[in-house]
Amino acid sequence: MKTLVVTGYKPMEMGIFKQQDEKVIFVKETIKRRLLTYIDEGLEWVLVSGQMGVELWTAEVVLDLKEEEYAVNLGVIPPFENQQERWPEDLQMIYEEVTMTADFFQPVYNKGYEAPYQFKARDQFLIEHSDACLVLYDEETEGSPRFFLNMAEKAVENGGYQILYITPFDLEETVEEMRMADPDFWSQ
Repeated sequence: MKTLVVTGYKPMEMGIFKQQDEKVIFVKETIKRRLLTYIDEGLEWVLVSGQMGVELWTAEVVLDLKEEEYAVNLGVIPPFENQQERWPEDLQMIYEEVTMTADFFQPVYNKGYEAPYQFKARDQFLIEHSDACLVLYDEETEGSPRFFLNMAEKAVENGGYQILYITPFDLEETVEEMRMADPDFWSQ
């Protein structure tokens, strides 16, 4: 696997309403651990569309890994230009930084939002340009990742594509490991 798409829930779908929520730390750490395994196995590119939540956190994780000298590249491929223009200001700033420091940035459509077809085209592009996807997903809470997964499942049926998951169990495991590693920090 050389190229991996990472996607998942938006923050509000996870009950996260501010970037400083400790849940963000656990999600990012879980993503980081998984990406490190894949990098060790030869992963070269991580692709995201840059939507807020799991994708933006993944982009931050990849950029941190690059700073730590890991050989991985970040591609940000939003569905259209200025997808962040209606986001909270702090998330707009993070998005701007991520898109400026990514190894590749190119919207699928070089124009603003027009209609939902742009999201479908984004998903198709990401799947066609990757070997697999990693999706933070809980089957009991469908939410926005379901649209991407529907298309990815068709790619699996056609052969050669793989869907990998981060589940609530994976997140709980990270929480327990981090709390056990530094109980004083988490008791504050």
